[in-house]
Amino acid sequence: MKAYEIREAFGIDHLAITGQVTPTPGHGQAVVRVRAVSLNYRDLMVVKGLYNPHIHLPFTPFSDGAGEVVSIGEGVSRVKVGDRVAGIFMQDWLAGEMTEAKQKSALGGGGQGMLAEYVALSEDGLVHIPGHLSYEEAATLPCAAVTAWHAVIETGLRPGDRVLLLGTGGVSLFSLQFARLAGAEVFITSHSAEKLERAVNLGAAQGINYRAVPDWGRRVLEMTGGAGVDLVVEVGGAGTLPQSIEAVRTGGRISLIGVLTGTAGEINPLPIVMKKICLQGIFVGSREMFESMNKAIVLHRLQPVVDRAFSFGEVRDALRYMESGSHFGKICVSVP
Repeated sequence: MKAYEIREAFGIDHLAITGQVTPTPGHGQAVVRVRAVSLNYRDLMVVKGLYNPHIHLPFTPFSDGAGEVVSIGEGVSRVKVGDRVAGIFMQDWLAGEMTEAKQKSALGGGGQGMLAEYVALSEDGLVHIPGHLSYEEAATLPCAAVTAWHAVIETGLRPGDRVLLLGTGGVSLFSLQFARLAGAEVFITSHSAEKLERAVNLGAAQGINYRAVPDWGRRVLEMTGGAGVDLVVEVGGAGTLPQSIEAVRTGGRISLIGVLTGTAGEINPLPIVMKKICLQGIFVGSREMFESMNKAIVLHRLQPVVDRAFSFGEVRDALRYMESGSHFGKICVSVP
């Protein structure tokens, strides 16, 4: 079978298609014929050696993929041949709280990833995908969608709440869709007027161009009559967190899920204390969350926002496209 590997060194140019032995299922495992994968910023960091420079090479990256079960091992009862499935991000996080051991089971970072024609996974690490979704759309779910579901729904968002989203990547747009399903009012930022218009068309109440309005936290306060928002889904990290702290209401919540602006910077903790802000780290979610989310996706016929699907031979181009920040929603790769 064909698979991608980071070979002698890290970097997009060191990612190459190789020949590997097609896996056979062990006890409790299923072999999945991967039909599509999706990209996350984490995958770009893994390939460039910025996520975990101690990963042993060669290494197959990417955490998110969807396909069909083509064979099963002894003892398998959760899936059968022909089922349309996706792998969960952390193969051992089925329910309950995350632990260090569960965290180490993440695909494409802790263990080998999904950027291959076939993968063998534990039956416990698979979920059935919504029937109305294509494989490309389903491949966007394991990381970005579950993260958004965890950050927005699992934290207790209520109808009438106000939510602030940063940017128009996969997590932010899934958060927009889930927040609207929950009856929340959504504000969103971007540097692009075109992207803001598209976000409003998806259901955002108002958009803020953060280049035109650098003090966008204060602008959010003005938009909400000085009250602030109930929830911020914070994907920027150190570079945007001070503005998010300003934008959130007293007693509100910030779900911190990304570090797109980096980790370096000084954060004044006093406003967090004085405003009684709940600052919670969100690292994807469990299989239980994934399955709950899928029920909502099926019920509401929700369609993930896919910016572009590249061919299997264009993975390097797909990574460079993500690196450019030009995308709106998710970037996928179709696997022939």
